[in-house]
Amino acid sequence: MTTITPCLWFDGNGMEAAEYYVSVMPNSRITDVSYYGPDQPGKEGSVLTVAFELAGRSFTALNGGPQYKFTEAISLQLSAADQDEVDQYTERLTADGGEVGPCGWVKDRFGLSWQVVPDALLELIGDPNPLRANAAVQAMLGMTKIDIQALRDAADAAVLTR
Repeated sequence: MTTITPCLWFDGNGMEAAEYYVSVMPNSRITDVSYYGPDQPGKEGSVLTVAFELAGRSFTALNGGPQYKFTEAISLQLSAADQDEVDQYTERLTADGGEVGPCGWVKDRFGLSWQVVPDALLELIGDPNPLRANAAVQAMLGMTKIDIQALRDAADAAVLTR
């Protein structure tokens, strides 16, 4: 069976990042570590790759060097069951130098972008009533961390005012 595993490029801190990510996500673990050998581009004995699972999905951290940095062109979407999970993931992913961005996006201290998406947001923007769906999207566009109750209030108000 063919699999696809995202490979995340780090500048020497792939192990630290993998350990951090598995501490944040349930059902996560480090599965393998490889090391640079002699006559390879990295320092012999230093970590080359870290294989890990986040919420049961495979990833690889590659300590490739300073040549490449993360951009918002790639992000990991993280579902949250409720407001407590939104708050928890936002807080943990932005700890120690991360930052909150627009519409539920956060950047962690390693520069990787995440979308913290509550299940309620997907339900509201997929509402069969286009007024409710549009109002939820408009409310989300004005938010940093997603506020589920504010989304619901905006969706409800849209049908009351029409």
